[in-house]
Amino acid sequence: MFLPVKWLSDYIDLNLDIKEVADELSLTGSHVESIINRAENLSKIVVGKILKIEKHPDADKLVVCQLDVKDEVIQIVTGAQNVFEGAVVPVALSGSHIAGGVKIKKGKLRGVESNGMLCSLEELGYDQSVIAKEAKDGIYIFDENTEVGISAIEALGLDGEIIEFEITPNRPDCLSIIGMAREVSATFDVPLKLEMPQIKNEVESIEEYFEDVVIETENCKRFYAKVLKDVEIKASPLWLQNHLVAAGVRPINNIVDLTNFVMLEYGQPLHAYDLDELKTKKIVVRQAKDDETLKTLDGEVRELKSEDIVITDGENVIGLAGIMGGLDSEIKPTTKRVLLEGANFDKAFIRKTSKRLGLRSEASSRFEKGVDVTSAKTAVQRVCELAEEIKLADVVAGEFDIYPEKAVEKKIKLRTERVNKLIGMEFSTEEVAKILNRLFIETEVSGDVLVATVPTFRLDLEIEEDLIEEIARIYGYHNIQPKPLEGSLSVGGRSELRMLERRVKNILLSLGFNEFMTYSFVSPKNFDKLNLHENDELRNVVKIINPLGEEYSIMRTTLTSNMMEVLSYNAHRGNLNVAGFEFGNTFIPKADEDLPTEVTKLSIGFYDLGDFYFLKEVIRRALWQIGIEKFELKRAETEFLHPGVSAEIFVGEESLGFFGEVHPIVLENYDIKKKCYVAELDFYKLLDLAKENYTFKEIPKYPSMKRDLAFLMDNEVPAYEIEKVAREHGSELLEEFKVFDIYRSEALGADKKSIAFSLIFRSLEKTLVDTEVNEITEKITKAIEEKFDATLRS
Repeated sequence: MFLPVKWLSDYIDLNLDIKEVADELSLTGSHVESIINRAENLSKIVVGKILKIEKHPDADKLVVCQLDVKDEVIQIVTGAQNVFEGAVVPVALSGSHIAGGVKIKKGKLRGVESNGMLCSLEELGYDQSVIAKEAKDGIYIFDENTEVGISAIEALGLDGEIIEFEITPNRPDCLSIIGMAREVSATFDVPLKLEMPQIKNEVESIEEYFEDVVIETENCKRFYAKVLKDVEIKASPLWLQNHLVAAGVRPINNIVDLTNFVMLEYGQPLHAYDLDELKTKKIVVRQAKDDETLKTLDGEVRELKSEDIVITDGENVIGLAGIMGGLDSEIKPTTKRVLLEGANFDKAFIRKTSKRLGLRSEASSRFEKGVDVTSAKTAVQRVCELAEEIKLADVVAGEFDIYPEKAVEKKIKLRTERVNKLIGMEFSTEEVAKILNRLFIETEVSGDVLVATVPTFRLDLEIEEDLIEEIARIYGYHNIQPKPLEGSLSVGGRSELRMLERRVKNILLSLGFNEFMTYSFVSPKNFDKLNLHENDELRNVVKIINPLGEEYSIMRTTLTSNMMEVLSYNAHRGNLNVAGFEFGNTFIPKADEDLPTEVTKLSIGFYDLGDFYFLKEVIRRALWQIGIEKFELKRAETEFLHPGVSAEIFVGEESLGFFGEVHPIVLENYDIKKKCYVAELDFYKLLDLAKENYTFKEIPKYPSMKRDLAFLMDNEVPAYEIEKVAREHGSELLEEFKVFDIYRSEALGADKKSIAFSLIFRSLEKTLVDTEVNEITEKITKAIEEKFDATLRS
């Protein structure tokens, strides 16, 4: 961002050394890259007028010019082809210096005396990129009314310094002269001279020239339009060209120069259309169609996509919104009527389109960072005001302003106590308010709390801490006295979840299991391999926007598929006795499309190491290790587990997970020839049930008594229900319940079974006698017979 000091002086009265200005602005957060003095190596260059031109007597390509430089008439020999009698030109006198430090001396060219040199803009230090097309070749020609004898350096505006800033992406408001003027105003606490544009004389009515503006996309936040008539396209006044060149922009013609001038002034990109080139008398803003193309102002044909925002005339695309206009509707020397556009577009869409097409412009560089939506109208009216001022055109009365959702100034509460705590200073509430007011942030004071009204051009201010940062930088970080850090020390350590994981890991590692680690993103085909039905809730997944491939396109909702992949991988390589576990997150999508819920689970799996009862014992010991002793097992209803060799784990009504033998169909899907066993537990639920401290009991010193019972009952009665009844009626003396035999035969009946179990009784206070144990056993027997319609076998 180039800030010409002469242009800045239109808004700020600041009589300070430029180095001091740059230093202070750097200290308040506006990083200065360099200070440019374009006239540093130039001297003794004046405005002269060619009075007479004669051919050189000895050179066909040279001419001899007599020039009036006010105090004298001098003779200069030149080879320039564009000079003519009456031309007003820059003249480097004898003893002068031009760009590059070259010194001009008196001399003779082919025998004819030459007392200086006529200069082109490049010889005056101009970069080729900012020289207007008509001034690129030959000597620069001033307007005929330019005063003879004055300094050409001053006439071209080369005598003012330019400050180059690095503007951070969060401060798009500083990509303008007025934006930087506000920063200077706040830094030096001087008033800002800024008035709203005033159009003095409007003619006719806009409806006679233009019908309507229609916005068909929510990504256009505002579209403001006015019309200029009786336009005369020509070169801009010198002062306007000088301002543009100083800011790094090449002059083109008066209309385009005005839109560029105001864009640099207000930070609001503008566009001008040749109204007579529009197919209809209306503008339609919409999303592009995938088969559309547009030839932009640079002559390139751009292929558009539906995510691009385009400006159309109701029939054809005439502009790529926020980036570049179309070639067909550009301002031409014959243009007589102009439609001025000041619009505002969604920055994300502008950024994506600009990046995809590799097309960056002054407009896109501003829109992609964010532009104040309220400036669209002000900027267009400023162009109209200047058009009147330089007698470029007549302004047509009326406007079109499509503004669906008006911007509302944010209000942020700010606590003085919070300001002082974060900055480390003791500001009063009035001091805080004064600093914010310097930044054009109006504040209302209520005790120690301020309510700050953030202007719409400050898109970066959202929360209280943003305002505190503003206060600190304007006060000056260098003015804040360093203080020793204060705070209390806290002892580091693992979280409860990590501590619980470690306890379970230790027991699993001691039982011969290894820890596995797998990817959180998996393939949708895993659900088919697990034999899940189409509506299974596990198929409700979070999809990855940019997956590495289909194999890694979704986030996992179960660890079992990962465990089966590991077991399959090892089985195919002939590894024996494979057993492992994994602690990992599963990802459950939310209905509101927010971030998914992450659920930590424990997965266990093995083959060649044991059977269903071994896995049951592993889980029992793992749960015992974290203090969960009492749990129930019920038949599991899980598609990927064997229906007769699987169980679901419950504590009360809460399901902790499942375990069992993998279903033969699933083994076939993973191409595994061995029996595999897996388990999956919800570790967050274990965290709620786990105990941190153990209470140990003395080893019983009194003997136990054992009773074995066998019942004939329905085949469908699960063993855990029998145990539940036994414990309900066995009082505190029932120490252990253990099933040791289940027998089925045709003699018992097709729907019957015989189940035998042991009951072990013990008292911690005395030796039990038979009568006590028999009495309890009879209660248990009666309860089982009544509840399950069972018969005690002798």
